[in-house]
Amino acid sequence: MIRSLYSAATGMGAQQIQTDVVANNLANASTTGFKKSRASFEDLMYNTLLVAGQTTPGGGQVPTGIQIGMGVKPAGVQKIFTQGDYIETGNELDFAIQGKGFFRVLHGDEEMYTRAGNFTLDSDGYITSPIGDRLQPEISIPIEATEIVLQDDGTLTVFGNDNAIISTENVLITTFINPGGLYAAGQNLYRETEGSGDPVEVTPGENGSGTTLNNWLEMSNVSIVEEMVNMIVGQRAYEANSKSVQTADSMLSTANGLKR
Repeated sequence: MIRSLYSAATGMGAQQIQTDVVANNLANASTTGFKKSRASFEDLMYNTLLVAGQTTPGGGQVPTGIQIGMGVKPAGVQKIFTQGDYIETGNELDFAIQGKGFFRVLHGDEEMYTRAGNFTLDSDGYITSPIGDRLQPEISIPIEATEIVLQDDGTLTVFGNDNAIISTENVLITTFINPGGLYAAGQNLYRETEGSGDPVEVTPGENGSGTTLNNWLEMSNVSIVEEMVNMIVGQRAYEANSKSVQTADSMLSTANGLKR
């Protein structure tokens, strides 16, 4: 009975983490470039009372054995980098990546990565994120520019009066062998880790990377219906585990009352 108390308690803790993850997904359902998270769990060690295959005194063999689980623990919270929906904005500085890859930006003195392509210009004419991080490699838009066009291969062309080409730049994207291993730093930014592997900067469309879109934004890949279902499942599982705690407590109370 004591074992069931602790096992049910680990279940309540696991479902609390599940609910926290779902709540964060729902909170970012409208965040540009946000990628949902998924919690995963694994069972704890087992109390083995009888080993399967053990020979019995009568010369037979135990077919299944007896193992009693000790509960559950979190195994990880993984970012799911499936494609989010696209919305057409008509803003020439709104970029999106169709497929794998990230935009590289300079955050302070550190290079970081993002899927959010809602860029703008700073006071010096450089393409920057909403929090002031410049797109890398840096691209400066001349003040006399009248139109900006980004092609699928990352070629950015700046036009002036009479459709004259003022400058041509290249928007590169960065890929990782394991994007799920990136460290989510907030502000739509990711930091490379040993788990993600080294960043590989490529021209859009090369080596299996995505292509770039102009006048479009990639929105969150969160499905509100799916997250609501996950929340209900987590809530019911939490209630069931709490009921197990109550049942074990009631059994302990009955056992303690036997001496009376």
